[in-house]
Amino acid sequence: MTPHQSWFTGYGERDGGQVFMESAYNVVGVGLVHIKMFDGLERTFTKIRHIPDMRKSLISLGVLEALGCRFTSCDRVLKVSKGALMDVKIAFLHGELEEQIYMKQLEGFIIKGAEKKDYVLSFEKSGAKLVGYMDFDYTGSVDTKRSTSVMTSIDCGAADSYVDSNFIGWVGDNLYISNGESRVVQNSASVSHVLSTLRVFSTRKKNCYSIQVDKGSQILVRAMFYYGNYDKTSSPPSFDLQFDGNYWATVTTSMDSTEVYEAIYAVKGDTTSVCVAQTKPNQLPFISSLEVRSLDANMYNTVTADYALFLLSRSAFGAKQTVRYSDDSYDRIWTPVAASGSLTTVTSDASFINTNVADNPPSTVLQTALTSATVSNSIVLTAPNLKTEVPVYINAYFSEVAQLGPSDKRSIQVFINNTSSGDPFAPPYESTLEYTFYNITADANTTMTLSATADSTLPPIINALEIFSVSNVLTSGTDSNDVQALSSLQQQFEKLQEWSGDPCLPATFNWEWVACSSHPIPRITALYLNGLQLNGALPDFSALDAVQTIDMHNNSINGEIPGFLGTLPNLKQLNLAGNDFIGPIPTSISNNNKIKLDVSGNPNLCVSGKKCETSSTGTGINTSPGTGTTKLSTGKKKNKLPVILGSSIPSFLVFWAVVGFVVITQKRRKATGQMGGPGKPGGLPVAMTTGPAAQVHAVNGHSPAAQHQTTADDITVDIAQQMGSELDDLFQQQAQENENGNNNN
Repeated sequence: MTPHQSWFTGYGERDGGQVFMESAYNVVGVGLVHIKMFDGLERTFTKIRHIPDMRKSLISLGVLEALGCRFTSCDRVLKVSKGALMDVKIAFLHGELEEQIYMKQLEGFIIKGAEKKDYVLSFEKSGAKLVGYMDFDYTGSVDTKRSTSVMTSIDCGAADSYVDSNFIGWVGDNLYISNGESRVVQNSASVSHVLSTLRVFSTRKKNCYSIQVDKGSQILVRAMFYYGNYDKTSSPPSFDLQFDGNYWATVTTSMDSTEVYEAIYAVKGDTTSVCVAQTKPNQLPFISSLEVRSLDANMYNTVTADYALFLLSRSAFGAKQTVRYSDDSYDRIWTPVAASGSLTTVTSDASFINTNVADNPPSTVLQTALTSATVSNSIVLTAPNLKTEVPVYINAYFSEVAQLGPSDKRSIQVFINNTSSGDPFAPPYESTLEYTFYNITADANTTMTLSATADSTLPPIINALEIFSVSNVLTSGTDSNDVQALSSLQQQFEKLQEWSGDPCLPATFNWEWVACSSHPIPRITALYLNGLQLNGALPDFSALDAVQTIDMHNNSINGEIPGFLGTLPNLKQLNLAGNDFIGPIPTSISNNNKIKLDVSGNPNLCVSGKKCETSSTGTGINTSPGTGTTKLSTGKKKNKLPVILGSSIPSFLVFWAVVGFVVITQKRRKATGQMGGPGKPGGLPVAMTTGPAAQVHAVNGHSPAAQHQTTADDITVDIAQQMGSELDDLFQQQAQENENGNNNN
């Protein structure tokens, strides 16, 4: 409790009774306060009382103790532990405080004769001292389950952050996605804040939100869609909803209703992705909100991690209002179901209900139940929203509402489609029984009947119910090594970070710049990165060993061409044209006769096996200003060249003479000459592979129809000119050395 209303990030005025210390103080509001930890992290305290007349801020350890916390204190540090240990430095309560902090007295400060009083301590620089007491009457329900570790709430299309009336903190989606357009619904003033905006997508096959989670953890994901005639066309769209490369549902929206989809599954990585995908022309997918919640590892694990559970209904029988966070620490939404027909609502008289069962229902939903009027009447339940027969997973929760007398007995038998399922059972008082049904199928005509057994003196009851459909077997996703390699490209090139989710799955919804194989675990077979304005050096993506085509032309990629490209075992086409590569072409590429290479339009690129003409700075590259051409040096080694020449010049000269004659003859036979290559006007593109079966191509444009291959005559002439230049140099050097030898003699 605190007098500081400015500390609240979520606040509601209400008459909250009184707190007694040296005098009585009125509670005028309840809200949410963030407490800053010693390491800078923040924890959220809910149901904080606002008491304006108090001088100090109090933390009741009595409430924390009711939540299962334990405490120790040393050097003004209170250690609060529940499962994992959490250290709270008292001086950091919503920032550094210049006042005392009052705490309940700890062990060692108990005052004889007042053991049951909730005493308060003030932690000051001189130590802890007793300053008063309070009778803290906490009448609300206490959920003893741990708080969820991941609780992400994204208001799609919104830019602000806020806390709603359920003390749930919401954030805009700008940090989660860059594509799409934020829109406001037409009746924004008459709907909840989270439904007043949405994000709509007019480009790409699918658009995905990726949220960080604990690897391998069990999570609950909820997506909401409210059309609200945001586009003023009165045409609510239909589209697909996907998660982690799996089909989830086809979302069919309407003018003024909210569509809610919830799934429970175990993630395979450290992120989960939720995507919307366009499936029909002119029907643009959108999303209003997205929520991700952590679950305990043992929850909903009767179905293995190979399957997901899709919520059909979650009911709190007899409840007067919707139950969710903070009554349910996992933020499951329990819909109230009122009594109808011969059914009546009953309320538990238990002051505490133990809900320590596998799926941890909140105690609130066990406080009410529906029952039939007489022992002879049954409770009949149907599976909602089922158009076809599907496998289902059902959790039914039971808790006795009163302490039964010795002659009373409530015994219930469950029937699925009039066939008994399991043994009869008696709901426990002040505790919970969870009854799970799986490995069954259901359709719109399936019934679940609760009947009293022959020896039961009381009619059947039911407190809460969850019904899920079970998914098909979940995909393992695209090959993890390929995904990691794509991640390295995304880390290097910011433009590529606009794509998220599984790059290949579901099938036909792959990223626009990749192609994939059809294997159960797809492999990346092509990269189409042309014209994406990529700028920077290529990272190592050698793990893409199934890739056959790499097209990166018309970007601003720089640095040297990495040699690993030539070692990719399945690579057949490599288009690096129109970039800013420098240095030589690696021999792993130039000597690979399987690769069709295009490196035109890279003015600072040198031919493999040659040294670039060195400048005074020793860079090895000499590009004439404004010409866009690269000169090649001869690569002579003076200390060894005379010996080599002495043994090879006779046959060498004959070979070059023949080559020169053939080249000149071929050139003269051409009717017209070539005026440069397609990469640069007035000059040949620097596109070359060597070897007996080398393929050399200079390509512009996307499609094969747009390809333009430089003629073999042009390339031969260019090579012959280079060879002739080298011959002149060799002759001159040999003549000079012969002259030097004669002078020495």
